[in-house]
Amino acid sequence: MHFRTADTLDVPALIDLYKAVALRSGGIARRAEEVTEEHVKSFVEKSIERGLIIVCEHPDNDKEIIAELHAYRNGLKVFDHVLTELTIAVHPDHQGKKIGRTIFTIFLEEVARNMPHIGRVELVTQEDNTRAIGLYQSLGFRIEGRMEMRIKVHGNYQADIPMGWQNPNFEF
Repeated sequence: MHFRTADTLDVPALIDLYKAVALRSGGIARRAEEVTEEHVKSFVEKSIERGLIIVCEHPDNDKEIIAELHAYRNGLKVFDHVLTELTIAVHPDHQGKKIGRTIFTIFLEEVARNMPHIGRVELVTQEDNTRAIGLYQSLGFRIEGRMEMRIKVHGNYQADIPMGWQNPNFEF
């Protein structure tokens, strides 16, 4: 498998990936019909300009993206040291193959090695996504609270769990 930084030419393949992930319950906090070109183009551009975006190409078809992870600075100076809005998407057919762990490891290593101005990476995940929480903790993320009734899934309200990772090479 080939991991690389994304560019704007990846938008159509990312739309396909996000729609496939959105159709699966618990995949991402967005319904398939909410995965629009505008949304994907927006996070790709923000990540290229103010953050980092990594993709994994299908081993047999480099035009198909089977995983993606991105985060970016929100544009406010007081948060310039924070990558936020982190989202990871792994195609349902390729989950359970350590692709998520690998893309996350590459992402965090890139931040640690080449982004000393970034001190923090943050994400929010659903409370029932225990597998993801375990993965994030194993990568060095810490649970930083609980936001009750933040997300509505299948008519039920759930808490979101904010988590953060600190860059060991942050230059204060």
